[in-house]
Amino acid sequence: MSNLHELREAILARLSTVIDPETGLDVVRMRLIEDLAIDQDGRVAYKFRPSSALCPLAVPLAQAIQAAVAEVDGVAGQDMQIVGYIQAEELTALIRQALEELERPGPA
Repeated sequence: MSNLHELREAILARLSTVIDPETGLDVVRMRLIEDLAIDQDGRVAYKFRPSSALCPLAVPLAQAIQAAVAEVDGVAGQDMQIVGYIQAEELTALIRQALEELERPGPA
């Protein structure tokens, strides 16, 4: 990507394909992604706010969001924080562990 604005737009475009099965709307339109920030190295940080504190789809949605961001060319890594969810800390830790495993180099 030639600049951070283009990378941001590509990320938002990819996230708009992640659909909440309960509403049929994408996570961008539902405003479930907050504080999207990208550093010069292509690392993306953002918050995911499930639609309710007890959202039964928070885990699969978080995984779909994580996968969507990872698929965008130019993304070097990501940090998702889950907020406004009854088990936000536990889910954030689970997602961060999965991200670390994805970003860890494989055997040479």
